[in-house]
Amino acid sequence: MLPYGRQSIDETDVEAVAAVLRGQWLTTGPAVAAFEAELARWTGGVPCVSVTSGTAALHVAYVAAGVGPGTEVITSPLTFVATAATAALLGARVLFADVQPDTGNLDPDAVAALAGHRTAAVTAVDYAGHPADYDELREVAARAGARLVGDAAHSIGAAYKDRPVGSLADLTTFSFFPTKTVTTAEGGAVAAADPALRRRAALFMNHGLVRDPAEQRDPGVGGWHQEVHAFGLNYRLPDVLCALGLSQLRRLARFRERRAELVARYDALLREVPGLALPARRAYVTPSWHLYPVRVRDGRRREVYDRMRAAGIGVQVNYLPAYWHPVFEDLGYRRGMCPLAETYYAEELSLPLFPDLTEAEQDHVVEVLAGILGHGGRPTG
Repeated sequence: MLPYGRQSIDETDVEAVAAVLRGQWLTTGPAVAAFEAELARWTGGVPCVSVTSGTAALHVAYVAAGVGPGTEVITSPLTFVATAATAALLGARVLFADVQPDTGNLDPDAVAALAGHRTAAVTAVDYAGHPADYDELREVAARAGARLVGDAAHSIGAAYKDRPVGSLADLTTFSFFPTKTVTTAEGGAVAAADPALRRRAALFMNHGLVRDPAEQRDPGVGGWHQEVHAFGLNYRLPDVLCALGLSQLRRLARFRERRAELVARYDALLREVPGLALPARRAYVTPSWHLYPVRVRDGRRREVYDRMRAAGIGVQVNYLPAYWHPVFEDLGYRRGMCPLAETYYAEELSLPLFPDLTEAEQDHVVEVLAGILGHGGRPTG
């Protein structure tokens, strides 16, 4: 089956991983620092801390932001559940704000209606790789005294008003799952310009270990001595995966260019297909397309999904509104809270998009989709 997303691995990736396996360090070695430095080239120089997954990155970012019992986190329901779950696991109350009906991104006005003195973080989600409206969201967060967090799992390499993702929020999280633009197999990262936030993130992802004698309560014990002043977890991304990520980052420009070509081609091939809405794009945004999310009108999304997959095309739906998950229903969340997000979900269908997708495969996707929706004939473009 043709998947909706797939990693792009070549021999340079294989050799990068093999070189680490032949070397001295499998983890906590030089490949980690090299990967983080290369990633910072894409965040406008904002330093990054690598971690074991995009979920770990969210957990680390929320800890750094001071999220915990008695605080609230405002975020979008149109996201993978981890964006909200990691805040809830820290004891925070999650408030879901509605989205913009065209981009699916968090609506700043909806956030403003929920923000208050308990708001610790406002978490934007760059849906499909299209950055959220960060300037407006920063104003809302600042009025509430909250941190602005960017969930950039989809948008590595994107820009908003000529500023790179990673430099737009107080804390930005990335994911390097195989379907993402860059992969480390499993992995993630947190970008933070503020040294204090970055230090909190770095401590939490490494058990909270304090190794600098100048910061220890009992220095001078010996070179082996290390202390934990606040609990943390082991979220270290090993060298063997960082080597893969470093090799991938060196091809990020090429990956983004190919994805953009495929998106433009989808736009041209699908613009006349009835019952379909194509992805929106703000003029001041340079997306880094992770998904190609179309909207299937007239209540036909389930039919189209089933028929596309029966034809061997692995379309996907992104995402079930987070508060529809039973774990949130059991906490008292109810459907209808964010009607625009729910409408978006009811119509959304992600078409295959990855750098190795051929034009012939893309033509087949379009032909099958157009045939289902009643627009016959082979696509051209």
